Amino acid sequence: MERNRTAENRIATVLIYVFLTLGAIIMLFPFFWMISGSLKTLKEIQSPDIVWWPEHMQWKNFAEVLTMKSNPFGIYFKNSIIVSVLNTVFTLLTTILAAFAFSKLEFKGRDRLFNLLLGTMMVPSQMYLITNFITITKMGLYNSLWAQILPYTASIFYIYLLRQFFNQIPNQLYLAAKVDGCSDWKFLWTIMVPNAKSCLVTISLFNFIASWNAYLWPMMVTGDVGKRVLSIGLQYFTGEAGIQYQLMMAGATIVVLPLIVIYLVFQDYIIQGIARGGLKG
Repeated sequence: MERNRTAENRIATVLIYVFLTLGAIIMLFPFFWMISGSLKTLKEIQSPDIVWWPEHMQWKNFAEVLTMKSNPFGIYFKNSIIVSVLNTVFTLLTTILAAFAFSKLEFKGRDRLFNLLLGTMMVPSQMYLITNFITITKMGLYNSLWAQILPYTASIFYIYLLRQFFNQIPNQLYLAAKVDGCSDWKFLWTIMVPNAKSCLVTISLFNFIASWNAYLWPMMVTGDVGKRVLSIGLQYFTGEAGIQYQLMMAGATIVVLPLIVIYLVFQDYIIQGIARGGLKG
């Protein structure tokens, strides 16, 4: 019986690894094909025979994409960095302050207000587009980078995630600090924030990726070429590049590769932040 169970366990393990390997290949193949295409010549891409990897890697494709005058990817890249970084910084600030207030501060209607905010998560984000657009226009921020930053500098999901993490810090510690004369502001930045580092890194990564990939809102509030971000510039690049598919692949690689690198570097923080944070009760 034990031998049979051992054999069954080995077979099950082999099957699991086979399916995982197949799944990994299926998921990674589009990225491989994109990177491969970005390093090929147009002739290799249009060849009737499949060219899995270029004979001579064409690194100049990336330089050509970043220096195009008709569709300045270099400007788009800079704008994406500015928008994503500032949006993440402001989101972190609002998230930390709100999560602390809903976690440790006592005020009338706190729980009802928090539950009301949680209810807004059920409303599709597209419902806010018209209202946000009217607000941004009246503020005179249309066709600016600030129009892409300010409307999404607060997230109830991130507040909920961090609040659950803050709730794991004992209230007795907070009360003891208050007795010793520690202000709420000092307690927040010296005790709460350092202990929530993994959760904050997770929130930063999620927000940065969401901001980097944003498409609909940046398209609505930008008309000037100098204010476009990568996600919008890629669309215009596809239309203006014609049959230069190798340049299209290079542009797509420029958009996607930074996110892949960021995720690979910080994936441990993402797992820790979710496991220790708000997705537990």
